[in-house]
Amino acid sequence: MPPVNTLFWDNGGVILTNGWDRGSRKAAVEKFHLDWVDFEDRHELMLHAFECGQASLDDYLRRTVFYRDRPFTTEDFKRFMFDQSQAFPEPLEFLGQLAGARRYMLATLNNESLEINDYRIHKFHLRDYFEAFFSSCYLGVRKPDRGIYSLALKITQRNPEECVLIDDRSLNLECARELGMHTIQFKNLAQLRDDLSQLGITADGR
Repeated sequence: MPPVNTLFWDNGGVILTNGWDRGSRKAAVEKFHLDWVDFEDRHELMLHAFECGQASLDDYLRRTVFYRDRPFTTEDFKRFMFDQSQAFPEPLEFLGQLAGARRYMLATLNNESLEINDYRIHKFHLRDYFEAFFSSCYLGVRKPDRGIYSLALKITQRNPEECVLIDDRSLNLECARELGMHTIQFKNLAQLRDDLSQLGITADGR
């Protein structure tokens, strides 16, 4: 079996907080005094288009929040959405060590809407770590759909056994594993280091 040379990373739940998850949406409902059931129903109807790059952030907000007059602005709500993104310093530092070793191709493989994804790339300087960004908003397909993993393999011209996918959600790992990729479900940094070392991947140059 060839050695692993390519690491695909999920972002939310691994190196960053999630961009716009259920907890963030609940916080928005409380802050802006929205109706949770109505907002969540509209969110679910818009989610696929939003994360696959078919609906802009303005489109999403027009359908989920600003379909009626509000006592706050679209910019107020966007600012709140962007502010939900925070870094996990220790996993991000470890990722930086792997990037600095220059022994592996590092790329994202994540579900995210276009504007939030672009914000996170720039805010957390993710171009310093990753060589490519296989995000649902760019590829038009979301995890756990098999197509997103196949596209990442085709574009990088990697064989599945050369790759590992790191994700915090087990469902997102299933199709990747079926394609022949190594998979690691992220729980904490110590566990990630250990699981990667078992595949021969370290950041210390040995």
